[in-house]
Amino acid sequence: MMEMFVVYHHPTDYPDKFVVRRWVTSRIGPLPDSEWFFLGETLEEVRAKIAPLCLHCIRRHPNDEPQIVEVWI
Repeated sequence: MMEMFVVYHHPTDYPDKFVVRRWVTSRIGPLPDSEWFFLGETLEEVRAKIAPLCLHCIRRHPNDEPQIVEVWI
C-alpha cells in the first residue's frame, strides 16, 4: 500500500481554494480517503501542511486533470 497526496487548485467542490487529498493505492487502483484533506487559500499554505510528512513532490503530468497542481509521495 502506498499513500499519495494530491494538491488541487479550484476543484469543483471548493472552487476558491487549494485542496490536498490523500489517496491510497490498492490492488484495484488508487482509492480516495474522503476523511483526510486540507483546505488552504494559497499553494504555499497547503504545502506547509504536508511538508512535515517528509514527502517527495512530483509535478503534474500533462494528462492529469487540469485542477491537479502536483502530487506528493
